Amino acid sequence: MSIHIRTATAGDAAPACTVLRRSILECCAQDHQNDQAVLTAWLGNKTPQNVCTWLAAPINHMLVAERDGALVGVALLTQAGKLSLCYVLPEAQHCGVGKALLAGVEAKARDWGIGVLRLHSTAAARAFYARNGYTNAGKEKSCYGLECDFFWKNLDSAHDPDTVASKRYCACGIQPSADAAG
Repeated sequence: MSIHIRTATAGDAAPACTVLRRSILECCAQDHQNDQAVLTAWLGNKTPQNVCTWLAAPINHMLVAERDGALVGVALLTQAGKLSLCYVLPEAQHCGVGKALLAGVEAKARDWGIGVLRLHSTAAARAFYARNGYTNAGKEKSCYGLECDFFWKNLDSAHDPDTVASKRYCACGIQPSADAAG
């Protein structure tokens, strides 16, 4: 069962949306605690139409992971250096899919000249990011009302790691909209 990472296409929108929604619903229960208001906000923009919009935007780079021909993971990097999405189907977790997606995102970030990657992690993914070299810089609230961990990873030794934690980036500092990823 090999994992294949590739750039997403418009044809991946529906299966990528399924990955996002299933991962949130089934793997992030400790975060949303089955709170319907939180789930409505978090899942509200996870539609095939929005996924198409995100992957078509020139400031984004979306990767998908396939295993045995099926889409099992999705990640979205912005040119601002934010990992906006990194989700894996429940049955594909702990098999190297997330790690392979991160490697692809980090390679693209370096190609774009991004020296530091930033992200907001759910409690469910906290250990995953720590295992993959990301530094936890503390708690923040997401636009969905979740308490998240702000993580960063220095990809370029020219960046001063002491200033990274203070340079937080969150596209969700505004009210959630249909076209905001996260």
